Amino acid sequence: MITMGPFLPRLIAWELTGACNLKCVHCRASATKERDENELSTEEARHLIDDITKFADPILILSGGEPLLREDVYEIAEYGTDNGMRVVLATNGTLLTPEIATKLKKAGVQRVSISLDGASAKAHDDFRGTLGAFEGALRGINVLKEAHLSFQINTTVTKRNLGEIPKILDLSLELGADALHVFLFVPVGRGKAIEGDAILPEEYERVLSWLCDMQGKVQLQLKATCAPHYFRIMHQRSRRAEKASGLSMMTRGCLAGTGFCFISKTGEVYPCGYLPVLAGSIREQSFEQIWHQSRVFKDLRDFNKLKGKCGICEFERVCGGCRARAYAATGDYMAEEPCCIYQPRNLL
Repeated sequence: MITMGPFLPRLIAWELTGACNLKCVHCRASATKERDENELSTEEARHLIDDITKFADPILILSGGEPLLREDVYEIAEYGTDNGMRVVLATNGTLLTPEIATKLKKAGVQRVSISLDGASAKAHDDFRGTLGAFEGALRGINVLKEAHLSFQINTTVTKRNLGEIPKILDLSLELGADALHVFLFVPVGRGKAIEGDAILPEEYERVLSWLCDMQGKVQLQLKATCAPHYFRIMHQRSRRAEKASGLSMMTRGCLAGTGFCFISKTGEVYPCGYLPVLAGSIREQSFEQIWHQSRVFKDLRDFNKLKGKCGICEFERVCGGCRARAYAATGDYMAEEPCCIYQPRNLL
């Protein structure tokens, strides 16, 4: 059984701004062209970093929207770096220039993620709602390579690009990416309008099994996100190979509220960016108070509260089910994962 230890934030995604230059059909943030006047100020950003580093040492993901639309992104990144955080940045890549890459590197940004939701311009541009987005992302990747900045590819899987995932892996290898992170679509924000594009549970299983097959066969890191049953699949395979002891030290599938959280552009804290259940606001409480005292975080840390087949599953501490997908489907973040085909032993 996995032992979780103390619940401390290991990853924090921070939506620096809701503004973006693209119009992605699946956008969690329902991003717009204009910045929100209520976004956290530079001073509030510094205070938040101080508050976090008083008790934790997480990886800080600067995200959006498009974080490069904030002119103080370099200052915020440098402040996080100077306070001992590993700072990374998530961008669509189209705004990257050699000058920007130099600034990011100087600020201590250690990795940049760029989203590619297709292996061709047609597939990616359709998903991103903007002609030229694919070529812009590739230009951005070349800029990062020339600056010797580590980069990864992020891909969100829907019916639109399900058949292209192996090609995206090939492209990631060709481009020299350090990692490919495969995100399983959660219909929130603008993504609610394309809820029908979510792949079937059986297709989830096939995609995740394929990703498992690719582990160790390619020269880059592979990771599944918003797909906690990936860890159940890996655990099942490790048992058959009599290697379960090594996997028992792995991260848990769903980290929402246990090792991960999301901070909005206005300082609201959520278990993750796809689970819109408010834990608190840093304008009203310290981040540490929210992390330790929020009701939703306490619920998510009590695995005995899991419902349906997740509640009786022998992999509850390996997987836990996607709490955001459960909430999107039922309005209950402790309900069973709706996209898992596994039948727990207690149901057989």
